Amino acid sequence: MKKEVSFLMCIVLIGTLAVVCGYAVNLRAGIGQGSQVVLKLGHGLDPSHPVHKAMEFMNERLAELSGGTVKMDIYPSSVLGSEVQCIEQLQYGLLDMTKTSTASIENFVSDMSVFGLPYLFRDEVHYWDVLTSDVGRELLERTQSKNLRGLCYYDSGSRNFYTKDRPILTPDDLKGLKIRVMNSRTAMDMVKALGAAPTPIAWGELYTALAQGTVDGAENNPPSFTTNKHYEICRHFSKDGHTRIPDVVLISTKTWQSLDPQVRKWIQKAADESSVFQRKLWKEKTIQSLEEAKADGVTIYEVDQSLFAEKVKPMYEAIENEKIKDLVDRIRKVKP
Repeated sequence: MKKEVSFLMCIVLIGTLAVVCGYAVNLRAGIGQGSQVVLKLGHGLDPSHPVHKAMEFMNERLAELSGGTVKMDIYPSSVLGSEVQCIEQLQYGLLDMTKTSTASIENFVSDMSVFGLPYLFRDEVHYWDVLTSDVGRELLERTQSKNLRGLCYYDSGSRNFYTKDRPILTPDDLKGLKIRVMNSRTAMDMVKALGAAPTPIAWGELYTALAQGTVDGAENNPPSFTTNKHYEICRHFSKDGHTRIPDVVLISTKTWQSLDPQVRKWIQKAADESSVFQRKLWKEKTIQSLEEAKADGVTIYEVDQSLFAEKVKPMYEAIENEKIKDLVDRIRKVKP
């Protein structure tokens, strides 16, 4: 009798587990009745930043396309960790999505370091021609070797130096200064080539580092300069435009593979549309940010970019990785 009861209990338990597991699969695939797929996305920027607003737009479009069955929970301001930490969480399937700079991705996918090379792009038009070309799409796909999937690029404009005590008008003005850079070997090599001391610091810790004098300045785009209030400390902004490093919206391949094909199509479509939306917001925010900085007393300097470009030429001569050399050549050949 006891054996029969135990057997029946096992059957009930197995049946219950099958139902639960089946429901979980359906929930993730977005095909369970009344179910909803919730994708967790973490990033390091302020909620007022154009990138965050673009991801909110993506979430809205995703809800519309899926009839409310797929949504994103977005966690800004590094509450789930730094860019590198969020990428690592994606690799282990602990986080579904993130937005990160290609400079951070290069620590995982070395080919992405090509975006960190200074003065690689002729101008903004060439930059976007590259991102939407076969080269740009190919680089997004190369992230899959590290359990990451690139969905789309976001604009992050040109990066420029800003400092506390003296303006950067020529490369010589960087000598002896400690400049915050992203955790990127290419960024560190560039700052060294220009004569300064590169200091990697997490983005969320930079305001305090500037205030305490840990670094003398940093380099970034105008929207990031103002939304994070770095202009309160750094009163000199030099438009040297040394790099154009795009942001990328990533999804964990573990998450991607668990999703129904239709859900994947919705996510990709929403991401592509959010990229177009973000580019428009970015242009508006860049103009607004420079005006805001000026109104607060920051001096904006127009500099001779050719002086900086000449100084970093040895970086190209020192490239030993044949894949990077090939990418540089292909990028330079991209035409409208």
